[in-house]
Amino acid sequence: MITLIRYNSFRFSEYFNTNLPEHWLEKRLGYLAKQEANAFVDGPFGSDLKTSDYQDDGVPLIQLNNIRDGKHLLQNMKFISEQKKQQLIRHRAVPGDIVIAKMADPVARSAIVASNFPEYVIVADCVKMTPDLDLVDFSYLVWAINCDYVRINAELVSTGTTRIRINLGELQKLKIPFPPKEEQKVIASFLDHETAKIDTLIEKQQQLIKLLKEKRQAVISHAVTKGLNLNAPMRDSGVEWLGEVPAHWKVMQIRRILFSIEQGKSPECESRPAEINEWGVLKTSCVNQGIYSSGENKRLPGNMQPFSQFEVKAGDVLMSRASGSVDLIGSVAYVYETRPKILLSDKIFRLHLSPKVNKLFFTYLMQSSYMRTNIQAAISGAEGMANNITKGAVMGFGFALPPISEQIEIIDLIAQKLDSFNTLVKKSEAVIELLKERRTALISAAVTGKIDVRNWQAPSQTTNQKIAA
Repeated sequence: MITLIRYNSFRFSEYFNTNLPEHWLEKRLGYLAKQEANAFVDGPFGSDLKTSDYQDDGVPLIQLNNIRDGKHLLQNMKFISEQKKQQLIRHRAVPGDIVIAKMADPVARSAIVASNFPEYVIVADCVKMTPDLDLVDFSYLVWAINCDYVRINAELVSTGTTRIRINLGELQKLKIPFPPKEEQKVIASFLDHETAKIDTLIEKQQQLIKLLKEKRQAVISHAVTKGLNLNAPMRDSGVEWLGEVPAHWKVMQIRRILFSIEQGKSPECESRPAEINEWGVLKTSCVNQGIYSSGENKRLPGNMQPFSQFEVKAGDVLMSRASGSVDLIGSVAYVYETRPKILLSDKIFRLHLSPKVNKLFFTYLMQSSYMRTNIQAAISGAEGMANNITKGAVMGFGFALPPISEQIEIIDLIAQKLDSFNTLVKKSEAVIELLKERRTALISAAVTGKIDVRNWQAPSQTTNQKIAA
């Protein structure tokens, strides 16, 4: 339980549009950096660092996706050679430096460089700041940069429409609330402790969602491969990974119930999504875990004629053919409804099915663990096909098909089960959102002096002192 205590006197800050404790100052980031060469620099031009420079090990890069929630995340790592690092030496970052994202989302988010590697190199849309630790506590500095009051000012001086960007000069002029250094240290320790508790609660909810999704997957997989009748006679399917199936189901390849596979086209599109009256071309992410989203599209330029034969309609069955994310490849969704003027891309298949199979049953079948195993094997087994799946591979998958009446019964049961799972997932997602809002509000309150934590001590410290006494 946090006891909210207020400072005695405040002054109004026009820059932050809020009250700050009267003795607090406001300092620009450029002032708080070490006054030495390369202490506040952005990444190299794109021509100086290309994807062809990337390799599997060496000196790690810090990219936009590595800066999230105030942390330097070591995920989706890219590396360059020692020789390339020497060419980009002014863009080098070391543990204890601060990295800031020039691009949303959100803009100007920051993190302390992780100590997992002795050195890194930042990419074009990142900034490295070496703080002057005689002036500022580096942990407080990151909390302050990431608070909403600072972010609002960062957004005001950013440019762009679909994805805003702040330039280096504006970042250097960006101000943070600036209490005395001893207060900075206490505020940072307070936020480290309190946000860790919130993060633990968020992690528990995320684990619950993961478990619910695993159970959802198990329900679907069992229903579409074993049926609903626990006492039904079973027989060996003769299909690897599928095992036994109800004796009256027909074992076949998907080609038997698939009339054709249609593949769209991918013209050069704009990065922003299409407005409701504009033509859009689907991205791979339009199909994700059995759900279709027409909003995952790129705008077709107005001077380009749409291929209207590839317009998506309600009742279509779509499959993601190619993606940088292996989890999306082979993902299938039934289109219950869609906004008009949405086109297939060359990364999306439209599947034309035989009346022998219910479209929803087929969609669930393709979500099953059994089919995902087939898809993963097809992706990894095809030379040069690491990021896509072929029509031939899809048509060659074996499965067992129940009578159409039984397919409908299976669909109804799955729908009932999924309703309860989806309700629980939504509740957990709502809890996570509330916790994130609480976390954001706490950070903003602490770094603008809305709560006075000068006498705060971590519970473990307090306990130890009582024991010592």
